[in-house]
Amino acid sequence: MTEAETAGRYPIGECARRSGFSMDTLRYYERIGLIDGIERTRTGQRRFTDAHLAWLGTLKCLRDTGMPIEQMCRFADLVRQGESTTAERIALLEAHKTAVDERIADFEAKRRYLVGKIDYYRSEP
Repeated sequence: MTEAETAGRYPIGECARRSGFSMDTLRYYERIGLIDGIERTRTGQRRFTDAHLAWLGTLKCLRDTGMPIEQMCRFADLVRQGESTTAERIALLEAHKTAVDERIADFEAKRRYLVGKIDYYRSEP
């Protein structure tokens, strides 16, 4: 392949570096169907595209905010089904946002508690 033909196509190591996922995670996500359409070279090496990297950005956000893998798979399936699933995707994301908001509120309450403890110990003679 020429350089022009391989531009925008990344081996798994480069995709891992750019996406922030490990190579093992990328392989796992492919195996469970979170990532699809990955081309292979004649020798079987994966080649990821810029579109894969954009999708991995979405998956990273979902994962980092605590979405369970089953819900991530459901979301990926809905995306593959196309525009007819937009309302269901919105509902899934809204439910996840609510869960994230609840965790943030819990962390804020715990942070306030810690600040109070710090203030208490600092005020002791």
